[in-house]
Amino acid sequence: MAGARAALLLGLAVLFIAGAGAAFAFWSASGSGSGAGRTAKVMPVTLSPGLPNADLVPGGRADILLTMTNPNASSVRVEALVLQGAQGTGGFAVDAGHSGCALSALSYAAQTNGGVGWAVPPRSGSVDGTLEIRLPNALTMSLDAANACQGARITVYLAVGP
Repeated sequence: MAGARAALLLGLAVLFIAGAGAAFAFWSASGSGSGAGRTAKVMPVTLSPGLPNADLVPGGRADILLTMTNPNASSVRVEALVLQGAQGTGGFAVDAGHSGCALSALSYAAQTNGGVGWAVPPRSGSVDGTLEIRLPNALTMSLDAANACQGARITVYLAVGP
């Protein structure tokens, strides 16, 4: 019986040592690896030139109509629309028949849609998302506008702003 007991103790000791070695190997193992991933490239939203919805008169205001286009697969939020001074003359243009109209008589008030901005819908299949925008009373003509501005077709160049 003493031999059986010794064999049992020896067997338990072997199991204990083997289990401890496996646990040590599990908890002390190290390794390395690498992974890769990509995010989608966000394309810019484009804006059509803005056009007044009505003829301007000295001291008058007009809404500006434009379209925003989104080529991305997800919706894009636009916080503000500002005058793009690098296009036209300080952000404005007038038709060729009214070149005597001084564009300095025009002003644009930056727009934020009441502080909530705009959500431009995503591209669907092969069709870019579009959003028609009306900017109320965004364009103003000063009281000292020249007579040469009568009947002029005005274009307003806008950009996505901060």
